[in-house]
Order: sequence, then structure tokens, then C-alpha cells
Amino acid sequence: MLIYILAAASALLFALGVLNDLRRFSNAVFLGLAVALMAVGLIGEAVKAAPGPVSELIKVALIAILVASVMLLAVYLIGNGVRMVRKEGRRLGNLLSLLAGAGILAVGALLVTAITTGLRPLSIAAGITFLLVTYFAFLFACFVGYGFLYGRIKVRERLDYVIVLGSGLIGGKRVPPLLASRLERGRAVWEGQATLHGRSPILITSGGQGPDEDLPEAHAMAQYLVDRGFPEDRIVREDKSRTTEENLLYSKAIMERFSPDYRCAVVTNNFHAFRSALVARDTGVRGQVLGSPTARYFLPSATLREFTAIVMSRKLMNVAACVLLAQQCWMTIW
Repeated sequence: MLIYILAAASALLFALGVLNDLRRFSNAVFLGLAVALMAVGLIGEAVKAAPGPVSELIKVALIAILVASVMLLAVYLIGNGVRMVRKEGRRLGNLLSLLAGAGILAVGALLVTAITTGLRPLSIAAGITFLLVTYFAFLFACFVGYGFLYGRIKVRERLDYVIVLGSGLIGGKRVPPLLASRLERGRAVWEGQATLHGRSPILITSGGQGPDEDLPEAHAMAQYLVDRGFPEDRIVREDKSRTTEENLLYSKAIMERFSPDYRCAVVTNNFHAFRSALVARDTGVRGQVLGSPTARYFLPSATLREFTAIVMSRKLMNVAACVLLAQQCWMTIW
């Protein structure tokens, strides 16, 4: 009964968080806790209710499914990582899915070795590693699950601005497919506003000039839209920012200068939408973030990169959780 009470409490906190602000990572955690606790409770009930042999069969089947799922995930991530390297190069960000898949296999090998040898130091190391991996895997599942739901929101309220976040240019001056996807989604939102409310908002192209770029991203983005028939007088260029936080802060300054009570929507790629929403909340931008489609092979590494950035932005909390888990494991095994 306790586990269902905890699940209900988590679901209630999730609902209250969503009503307060969709752009909270705690929403993802409470949703994940509610689902996980409910699943554990229902599985536990099924195992208890089944006759002895059937109960054992259910346990074996669950373990087999879990192990097989983890192995398939590792193989998929490694395969995706190889494809990423071939298509996008060997930058660290493109290696994340490959490293994650290899890491899963390494943790599995460590656990098997610890179980078969029975060595206490190895068991402690394996136990701590397993707990830490489980902790971050749970957070990642929460991030992906809630991020998927968040990416399905639709903005129907009247907007004053649509902000499109920039990304790197090809050859220092051309809009790549990833950025074109953002611009097309931004245009669709802009056109939808004209249809719904009879008035089109201002579209802000946001992005500064990188060291390997011939012009600011905002200017290349604006030119891309104008070349495809978008009215130039409805575009404002924010051409100083270098990070997502700066994109939002500098765009916020533009919006507040002309419309102190503005409402906006921010457009980026789907893998980047939830983290951008967290940054928008932190910077005080009044608006939700919308995602545009991304090539499927690009998603695993990009999603892992976004999750890593969120973890690093909350270093103290995550370090404290890791220390507590490691201490508990040490005390239990030793």
C-alpha cells in the first residue's frame, strides 16, 4: 500500500508542477517516480498473487527481458555512434552514443565479474557503479519521457514574438538542414498566428557570429527566410549571442524594449526543446519552447548531449546524490 501512496503523491506533485510551470525538470522527475513506483507495485502484486512456479517464472522472465533490453540498447547505441562518426565526424559530441553503448557493456561485464569471483572490493566497485548508472539512467528516462510530452504542446494563445534559435552555418555562411528545420517550424508558427488571430508576430532570428563563420547566424537565417518569400519587415535580427542562454537573454531584451508585456514562443530542434525551456524559465522568458524535426540518426547523441548539459547545470545536487548512493552501497556490502 505504501508504494501506491508514494506513487499517488508523486503524481500529485507532477500535476501541481505542470499547472505552475511546464518548464521544470522536477516535473519530469515526479512523472518518472509516479510511473516507476506504480509499475513496481503492480509487478509485485502480480508476483505475489501467482502460484509458486508461476511466480518464479515471472521473475525469471522479467530479469531476462531487462537484460535483453539493456543489451539491445547497448548494441543500438554503438551502431548509432558508428553512423554518427561516419556522417558527422569524430567530435566528442558525436561520440556520446558510442561511448554510452560501450559503457553499458562495460558495466555489465563488471557486474558479471563481481558476481562470479565474489571478491569484496570488486563487489563494492560493481555495486557503486550499478547504483550510479541506475540513478542517471532513471534521470535520463525522465528527461526523455517528459521531453517527448513537452514537445507535443501547441501554442494557440496570441503571440507577440516567435524566436528561432541559431546554430552553426555550413561553410561559414549557409543555413544547414538542422537550422532550416527550425526556421521552417518558426515560419509555420508565424503563419498559424496570422490564421488564428489575424495578426502576425515579429520573428526574431537569434544567433551571433562564430570564429569560423563569415557572418552572424541571425543574418543568414533572416536571408534564408526572405529568399523564400518571408516579409523582411517582420524579422528582427539578434546577432550577438553565442549560447542558448544568451540567445534568450538578448532576445528577451529586444522584446521587453518594444513590448513589456510580450508573449512569445521559442523554436529550436526537438532534442533541444526541453533544455531550452529550462533555460527560458531560468532567464525569465515568458513563453514555451517548440521543437522542429531532426534526422533520426542524430537524435541519440544529441539527446545525450542535452542531458549531460542539464546534469552539469545541477552539479551540486547530483554530486550529493552520488555520494549518498556510494556511501549506502559501501555500508551495505562492507
